[in-house]
Amino acid sequence: MKPGGGVSLRPIQLHDLDQLMAIEAVAYPFPWSRGNFIDSIVAGYRVCKRVDADGQWLGYFVAMAGVDETHLLNLTVVPQHQHQGHARAMLDELVRWSAERAAARLWLEVRASNLRAQALYRRYGFRDAGQRRGYYPAGPTGRENAIVMSFDIPRPSDAME
Repeated sequence: MKPGGGVSLRPIQLHDLDQLMAIEAVAYPFPWSRGNFIDSIVAGYRVCKRVDADGQWLGYFVAMAGVDETHLLNLTVVPQHQHQGHARAMLDELVRWSAERAAARLWLEVRASNLRAQALYRRYGFRDAGQRRGYYPAGPTGRENAIVMSFDIPRPSDAME
């Protein structure tokens, strides 16, 4: 399915957690916990699912608003719907939402080993901003570094120039 007709973005609610956790478990070797998602919803973070016209999940994201910035905490495309533009469409929505809030920058962390995600973010316009050592779990006792990336949110005046 290509992004577009019949595709919508909807808030994730607590009753969606079984479906969300099933996708998270398939998408990641170290998935977020149910508690992580509950905390995000209860805290009022932007927690949205991308669904097709039949309500089938295509992906989801979790983002936290900060002072003059947004932090993308989780962006997931359902594995069978990857490489169809859904991640980019969700990033577009997140940038639009961030611009409405007058956020200047969008931040994220990505596993150092996740070269596909890093390539996606760089194609989108994110730049490497640093590294967090031992940020992610990586096995029974191991840890993996995170690459910190940032994206400058275009100001409305930038679009007119």
